[in-house]
Amino acid sequence: MNTRRALLSVWNKEGIVPFARTLADMGWEIVSSSGTAKALAEAGIACTEVADLTGYPHLLGGRVKTLHPAIAGGILARRNLPADMADVNAHGIPLLDMVVCNLYPFEEVARSGADLAELLEHIDIGGITLLRAAAKNYLHVVVVPCPGDYETVLNELRAEGNVTSATRQRLALSAFAATSLYDATIVQGLQAELGTASGPEEPVRVLGLRAAQELRYGENPHQRATLLLPPLSDLPWEQLGGKPLSYNNILDLDAALRGSALLADTCAALVVKHTTPCGAATGKTPSEAFLRARECDPVSAFGGIVGFTRRADLATCHTLAEQFLEIVVAPDYDEEGLDLLRKSRPNLRVLRWKGGRVFPVEFRSTWSGMLLQDDALPELPTPSGGEWIGTPRPDLWEDLLFGWKIAALSKSNAIAIVSGGCTLGIGRGFTSRVDAVDWAVKQAGEQSRGAVLASDAFFPFPDGVEHAAAAGIAAIIQPGGSLRDEDVAEAARKAGVSMFLSGRRTFRH
Repeated sequence: MNTRRALLSVWNKEGIVPFARTLADMGWEIVSSSGTAKALAEAGIACTEVADLTGYPHLLGGRVKTLHPAIAGGILARRNLPADMADVNAHGIPLLDMVVCNLYPFEEVARSGADLAELLEHIDIGGITLLRAAAKNYLHVVVVPCPGDYETVLNELRAEGNVTSATRQRLALSAFAATSLYDATIVQGLQAELGTASGPEEPVRVLGLRAAQELRYGENPHQRATLLLPPLSDLPWEQLGGKPLSYNNILDLDAALRGSALLADTCAALVVKHTTPCGAATGKTPSEAFLRARECDPVSAFGGIVGFTRRADLATCHTLAEQFLEIVVAPDYDEEGLDLLRKSRPNLRVLRWKGGRVFPVEFRSTWSGMLLQDDALPELPTPSGGEWIGTPRPDLWEDLLFGWKIAALSKSNAIAIVSGGCTLGIGRGFTSRVDAVDWAVKQAGEQSRGAVLASDAFFPFPDGVEHAAAAGIAAIIQPGGSLRDEDVAEAARKAGVSMFLSGRRTFRH
């Protein structure tokens, strides 16, 4: 029986010594180099140096070790192809039956803040080649890219005398996934260092994703779900208490984080339900802001998600503990308040937002393909950056701007009615803008009189403005841009409603 030969070249040496020893005890010849060879020698495990196999010393300061026909040929030779075996025999190439390899820790080095020169030196070339070659020829060569697979390989060798076809296939796919993620990590790391991060206009987008957290289930229990992160990224929040997160929780949390970012200039609270605001308000304290926000739609707030722009103090946590909520997210919590929430509401998911985000752009999967767009928060309108219709109302600007933010966070078509830094009614997700107005007015009731109204997009007809005016709305902010803008403006003038055209649409589909 021909001696089987394994090439071991690993950066992460976890478990490599007992693995190599077991292979050697099974009669395998071990080939290795550099640090791996040294570790094996120190453990008393005999191995053949790569340099002895190739006839070449390590070159270029170790950059070139395994890049040689004697190595590549031994891995890529198809044992069932006479022409390949003739080349092997003619050139005296030793066959390699197993490749055990993991790569230079580029991600770890990139996270450490290394400069460009160090990043480049930690880009693995030989290891990538070994893994891809072995994975390509998995029918004849076992590729082992992860220490976690050592025991499986050894168990099958003990039981079967070889590694099964199913395991070879799985390991090959795992190796290709590892090299793909490694390349994506390099792209992201070098883009960050060089300051050349690509945008939606790039023809090719490299996106490597790893599982960060298994979710309870998808939108519905029959759907599985996982939260994925790109290379060099961490979760922008920390869970401090409560049940594990679900797919829907992550979607709702996204709306709460966006709202917290857009409202960050003031002490505010945002209540989210089904990915869209159902109430928002400012306040002197986070507790006051939350109670005011909840009053916009207390029915929908039941089981909702609450985002804060300020630290949740003990009084705020007492208020939250009296509600049934799914998630609370804030920049921080008083320790006593956090303990109170954990004890009184053990299922409440309590998150601390670190203030960051994962992607600078937005991806969305569709049946037609993947959509990609810039995901910057919308630029805020200014009194001098638009056009007033009718009598200007600078005294209502703060409420107009607050309403504009809430409409921008809400699902289109979206209308927000605001007074005193508090939402009174929100019409969102309607297919007709006038219906969104009517819903918001219905929620606000008599409080609409003297309040302001914000629209995420233009009024296509005068009816939305007419209904708002009939409810007593004093001022409207909307982007304009309709073919009937003049008809809409005339309706505002006729009703005595001040209207500001911001020129900025904020659809959220």
